[in-house]
Amino acid sequence: MLSGFKKERDYIEELRKYRTVLKGTVAYEMDQIMTKRTDLRISKELDLYAYAVHAFSMPGVESARHPDIDIVTIRECSEGEYRNIEHEVTPGVVRSVKLITQEKSERIARYAFEYAVAANRKKITCVHKANIMKLADGEFIKAAKSVAEEFPQIEYEEMIVDATCMNLTLKPEQFDVMLLPNLYGSIIGSVVAGLVGGPGIAPGCNIGEDHAIFEQGARHSAEDLVVSKKANPTAFLLSSVMMLRHLQLPYFSNTI
Repeated sequence: MLSGFKKERDYIEELRKYRTVLKGTVAYEMDQIMTKRTDLRISKELDLYAYAVHAFSMPGVESARHPDIDIVTIRECSEGEYRNIEHEVTPGVVRSVKLITQEKSERIARYAFEYAVAANRKKITCVHKANIMKLADGEFIKAAKSVAEEFPQIEYEEMIVDATCMNLTLKPEQFDVMLLPNLYGSIIGSVVAGLVGGPGIAPGCNIGEDHAIFEQGARHSAEDLVVSKKANPTAFLLSSVMMLRHLQLPYFSNTI
């Protein structure tokens, strides 16, 4: 339990001792600085670069009108807009930098394709806005294309983020695995969770080379549901299932 630590470094160092962690949601005030957010600090300190959300239709769950959804979003979460590179140029004028590198883009693309092969998935959709951000998002899809050539058994396509949102509302069953830069992945991850019933349904994980944290896929603290007792623990339970599979404990994961 991280709540017992008084200093940020204390819980970061404690987390370093473990390769696998099951984490609950954390609430923040809207005016808190990004670099002080616990989840972002953990991701940066432990180099957790891949954030996956698994949204799938479940019997008995009242959700949207689409009954056959099974989507995995894989989000690059070590750079992009979340690097918090911004400053005030002059009063009333702010500059924010979106950082995209070939190295990190290829790393997340390779993770997505290797995941698709291991999970017997058939298609990867790379989501971008390269029609406007030609250099930044262009670098991301360039890396994805390069890695895709190594996996001819996986169908590869690209889709502009605007069209992706429209198609998710119209025909989400067309998507299998989605590969996304940081900001789009944060948004689309919440969209797919909403399609299958809400933030309390879809599990997720944050993966690095040496550590893995399993948690609710859509990071919604649901504080407004505490009194009403309507909060749904399904996503947390399914995240534990993902964790047990990651630890190669299939009997326990299947039992849950």
